[in-house]
Amino acid sequence: MTVTKPEPGPGAGGVGSWRGVASESQDEISEQVSVLLRARSRKLLGDLLRPHRRSIALLVAIIVLSNAAALSIPFLVKVGIDEGIPPMLAGQGPGTLLVIVGLTLAAAVVQALTRRAFLGLSGRIGQETLLELRRRVFDHFQKLSMAFHERYTSGRVISRLTSDVEAIAEMLASGFDSLVTAVLTLAGTAVLLLALDVHLGLVALLPLPILLFFTRWFRRQSSIAYRRTREAVALVIVHFVESMTGIRAVQAFRREPRNQEIFGELNEGYRAANAHSMRLVAMFMPGVKLIGNVTIAVVLVYGGWLAFGGQVTVGVLAAFLLYLRQFYEPMQEISQFYNTLQSAGAALEKLSGVLEEEPDVAEPAKPTPLPEARGEVSFVGVEFSYVPDVPILRKLDLRIPAGQTVAVVGATGAGKTTVAKLISRFYDPTAGRVLLDGVDLRELDETTLRRAVVMVTQENFLFTGTVAENIRFGRPQAGRREIMAAAQAIGAHDFIASLPDGYDTEVGKRGGRMSAGQRQLIAFARAFLADPAVLILDEATSSLDVPSERLVQRALRTILADRTALIIAHRLSTVEIAERVLVMEDGRVVEDGSPDRLIATSGRFADLHQAWLDSLA
Repeated sequence: MTVTKPEPGPGAGGVGSWRGVASESQDEISEQVSVLLRARSRKLLGDLLRPHRRSIALLVAIIVLSNAAALSIPFLVKVGIDEGIPPMLAGQGPGTLLVIVGLTLAAAVVQALTRRAFLGLSGRIGQETLLELRRRVFDHFQKLSMAFHERYTSGRVISRLTSDVEAIAEMLASGFDSLVTAVLTLAGTAVLLLALDVHLGLVALLPLPILLFFTRWFRRQSSIAYRRTREAVALVIVHFVESMTGIRAVQAFRREPRNQEIFGELNEGYRAANAHSMRLVAMFMPGVKLIGNVTIAVVLVYGGWLAFGGQVTVGVLAAFLLYLRQFYEPMQEISQFYNTLQSAGAALEKLSGVLEEEPDVAEPAKPTPLPEARGEVSFVGVEFSYVPDVPILRKLDLRIPAGQTVAVVGATGAGKTTVAKLISRFYDPTAGRVLLDGVDLRELDETTLRRAVVMVTQENFLFTGTVAENIRFGRPQAGRREIMAAAQAIGAHDFIASLPDGYDTEVGKRGGRMSAGQRQLIAFARAFLADPAVLILDEATSSLDVPSERLVQRALRTILADRTALIIAHRLSTVEIAERVLVMEDGRVVEDGSPDRLIATSGRFADLHQAWLDSLA
């Protein structure tokens, strides 16, 4: 069978549909997918733990020493009963028994000290690993293209960085200890049981195949259950984040009952997924305990009969019972470990899927240097589609000289914003080239491009923090004087100075404490401070009232001077400051010229201009 590469998608944290020529059953294909997912998860975990190889080796040594101390105690009990008590009964004194008791106490102290050392070292490794994982995920999310973020909801992003990372944190905190301890205890106990008495040891280990089969069944079922749990919690987080992000619309349209209904369904799905996981644990843990207790009872009866016949000593029987306790207790720990492992495994699958996402807009292997951009922009035979077979731009050829202010108008869907996104290189063209000063944007490194091209949108996003911090966002190293100079240049200084704390006033979440006009002026000051060669304004005044728009218009004349500017606008009042107007229709430029000339030709722009004048009457 030929199977193509998995297509990452938002529905499963980077694992989407599989396409291939399927001759096997759906179950076989699902099993192949699961194998690949597990391999990818192991690769990510291996990469994260590789820098800690020496510390992990030391951890293993500590655990081995701790388990050796623990396993020695039942043997010392056996020696104490068989060789320490008889001399006392014969009146020879407690010397031998005291030595054995001392050795037992020493083993207990060693076990306690190694446990303390393990917890300290494993905690440090776990936190450093999580630190690196969070850094990788956050850094990678920032590097991924706009196409990814437009299809991958913010709730899923938050889920990856919170609940999924926490699931892995739990595994690192307790899972490693449980697994290694359980394996060493099981192997060591089995060897010691057979060494003490082969016949009694074989009886004690007789239920082992049943136990292994039961454990394998639990592993498979819990793997499926915990993957469903991670998917369910992601859906809960997605709905919660989107509801709270759009709370204004929710309350304005009385959406609360319907949102609560949806949340209730998702929450019930999460509860059901967790309940199924707990039912599996409720079957496995008591089952293991039942097998262990039955085995102990059988060994006690058979061992008692052997002891009565003188074939084994009472010390051996006592050691057997203690070892059996140690043998079956790790199985309880393994069940807990599987809970943690499966939850972390599902989280690792999602995180590894995200980290393997490649940006649609890739960095060039050998960037072309562009020390000082002039700002000439060219489109050469550019075609673009967001989805296959639905063209947005069609063979677009366009040249914007450096320093020219160009307005782009047209109906919704004509391709105006797409032009802006291509110049900003949020997307690459499907065909053709977009050039800056004669250099293909795909040949420029991201730092050079972002320094040369800045885009201001109608959302004018402000980050939580002060006014000064939001203006400095355009140039992080700028000082207070430069920030104030930028604000003065675009006419924002007066309103900022009148704020309660001036430039240190908190703007609130998404700039909620500022008016739309104030947010726009702060965004313009940010762009002015960044001083790009090319400035793109995408509907930058569409949400403003007339007084605010006039204030922003004055700022525009300052900010657009001596730089290439692309203004996308429906309001023709904004277009008036442009030297050149492009009218777009169906992905093509159908009119190109100065505003006055286009008005005189009685074309599409003239009709738009007349409609605007009529609206003002």
